[in-house]
Amino acid sequence: MTATNYTERVQRVARSLDQHGHELLFVTPGADLRYLTGYDALPLERLTCLAVKADGNVWMIVPELERPAAVAHDVESQGITLLSWSETQNPYEVLISATGKSSRALVANLMWAEKAFHLRDALGSEVQLANKVLSDIREIKTPQEIQALHEAGAAIDAVHARMGEWLRPGRTERDVGRDIADAILKAGHVTVDFVIVASGPNGASPHHEVSDRVIQAHEPVVVDIGGTMPSGYCSDSTRMYACGDVDAEYKAMYEVLQEAQAAAVNFARPGVTCESVDGIARDILTQAGLGEYFIHRTGHGIGMETHEEPYIVSGNTDHLIEGHAFSIEPGFYIPGKYGARIEDIVTCTNDGVQSANNTTHDLVIL
Repeated sequence: MTATNYTERVQRVARSLDQHGHELLFVTPGADLRYLTGYDALPLERLTCLAVKADGNVWMIVPELERPAAVAHDVESQGITLLSWSETQNPYEVLISATGKSSRALVANLMWAEKAFHLRDALGSEVQLANKVLSDIREIKTPQEIQALHEAGAAIDAVHARMGEWLRPGRTERDVGRDIADAILKAGHVTVDFVIVASGPNGASPHHEVSDRVIQAHEPVVVDIGGTMPSGYCSDSTRMYACGDVDAEYKAMYEVLQEAQAAAVNFARPGVTCESVDGIARDILTQAGLGEYFIHRTGHGIGMETHEEPYIVSGNTDHLIEGHAFSIEPGFYIPGKYGARIEDIVTCTNDGVQSANNTTHDLVIL
């Protein structure tokens, strides 16, 4: 990414503001700020904030002690007017004195409430959430972003391929999780975003993470892992393992899950709705008597955040578009017994999807 690339992204936001009848957008540290400027600012109690105006003018205010970091990240070369504030100043008043007041201002959805309220007070009018003004831009990935997501997928695939080194009876989920986390970094990620090792009955909790439970022979283990690459883009993949063969009932349910996940992947393409992809997987599980145990959406968008637009869920009538990137991850969760999930990240092409994750979907017996 060059300064010109970031400038183009910010100007797209400015045009979107104008088209939707808004005048100002405020963005504080997080994925939105990284996406628009490349600046991975610390999310501190002190205000750092990007302000984009519909006329194309752009400001960023930072604490005086953070100004060198902002300069080092070439913020000024992107056409951004860099402001700074001292400890005795009100940063919100400093920023609004530069941008001017507006009754048509938006704040990024994940801005801390404290900062949103202070901006409202400095503006003298209510603010609204940015919603689609930002997400409509971020959710359509460029070819470079698609490449970054596939590189992330290959890196997390490499970790899944090594699971037999760590996952065995007698070890705790926490011990296995620690080994996986080390491997995620060695595979090229710069951060470990999450590690789920859910054995036996813990597999019935979709977001279990890890515990001191000792893994037993002949029980399924859900392994859902992901991290962030140097590019800033995320990986996320779930595969199923067992230390020795599992019972026939579980095998039968797992075969249905494989069918549901594959059907949703084969169905997804530009022009179909997000909810229809969810429906394909959900209908297959429901027909097999597993519908009540599929307790989450079929997928979520992914990019510079693990969860972002578009969401593959009932009620989302938005259509898939070439450049969308999202997970397809149906599952079933039987309380007190076990669970299962198969998850691929896919990217939308002109006539289907391409998977970023390419390890086996079979239940891997270690």
